[in-house]
Amino acid sequence: MTFLQIASLLIVMAGLFGAINYLFLKLPSSIGILIVSLTASILILLVEALTPQVYFADTVTSIVRDIDFSDALLEGMLGLLLFAGALHVRTSDLRAQWRLVFLMATFGVALSTMIVGTGFHWLTGMPFLVALVFGALISPTDPVAVLGVLRDASLRKSLEVKIAGESLFNDGVGYVVYLVLVGLAFPLATSHGGDADHTATFADAARLFFVEAGGGALLGIVLGWLTFRIMRLIDDYSLEVLLTLGLAFGGYELAVALHVSGPIMAVCAGLLIGEVGTKHGMSEETGRYVDAFWKLVDEILNAVLFLMIGFEVFLVAFTLDTVIAGLCAIVLALLARLAAVAIPVVILKPFREFSPGVIPIMTWGGLKGGISVALALALPESEWKPLILTATYIVVIFSIIVQGLTVKGLATRLGREPELM
Repeated sequence: MTFLQIASLLIVMAGLFGAINYLFLKLPSSIGILIVSLTASILILLVEALTPQVYFADTVTSIVRDIDFSDALLEGMLGLLLFAGALHVRTSDLRAQWRLVFLMATFGVALSTMIVGTGFHWLTGMPFLVALVFGALISPTDPVAVLGVLRDASLRKSLEVKIAGESLFNDGVGYVVYLVLVGLAFPLATSHGGDADHTATFADAARLFFVEAGGGALLGIVLGWLTFRIMRLIDDYSLEVLLTLGLAFGGYELAVALHVSGPIMAVCAGLLIGEVGTKHGMSEETGRYVDAFWKLVDEILNAVLFLMIGFEVFLVAFTLDTVIAGLCAIVLALLARLAAVAIPVVILKPFREFSPGVIPIMTWGGLKGGISVALALALPESEWKPLILTATYIVVIFSIIVQGLTVKGLATRLGREPELM
């Protein structure tokens, strides 16, 4: 299928499934679309199993493979989604929470990666470095899913900022950690070199991490500032909306070409435009149009993304062993998330006050999403890839559906402002 045919099919189905959810299920939009698409996929697989002469499932599988979920998200949608999310987070609010956000997006991601990787290595016998790759790809949370579910939960402002900031930055950091570990794990899996080779590899990995993360942040700030300076000279809302779209699209692709982190670039550029650009580079009318445009882009891409996640079930190899490993991975991911939230909070608690329920809300609200599935699909071919992909898919589906449908109630009970006496 051509790119235009694939895009048309996805948009039509996202609209159709969204209407089914709106009329019948009445769930949060993204979660409802995921459930409808997953149900449709399972029904197709059941029809194929019951009537082997019908090859409809094979046709759908070939269409899903043509879409290439990993490339579609990592090389296209992710930059726009992260830019849109960062655009609505004020750096003035983020500065008040920066210590906790920084700890959870760095130390928290590293701790989560280690806990999941160690546990998965022990459960499956997978090589330790390969298991750490799984830990890295399952650690990032999905900021769009989290914020969409919590939007009506009446949270304290400080708690909203913690969740938004940590989710945005740990996506970028988790992606860089994943790239570093993939470079370490898969060459070493077939190598029998000595310790010198290991030392050189780890040195290269450390350099890659700082170049990717630091380079992405610097590029995002520079491109965001240049875009802001141009916007100050213009008073045309349609052109200024186009400039922000060019920043998100072009900046992400430039980051990929320069081998720096595209996700971190998108977050930094979005934060700068959302704070400085809105205050000093746009008229009030332009600000309204930019805000409305990116909210619409966010909703459309989110709908398409969750539709695609539902259809990825055709590429997952379910066996008894992989399903058991996936169910165990759910427990590991939750324990790792608890540690990644609780330890930074405990470290900072003597120096500041935290909102009620911050640990359980941020733990249960750390939803996994499309980036984890995309990273699993992008892994080099190996004997462990099917197991990692299946476990990742099970964790993501559980996270979005079970956690996503219950976290709002938890947040409402624990995260509301205290009643005034």
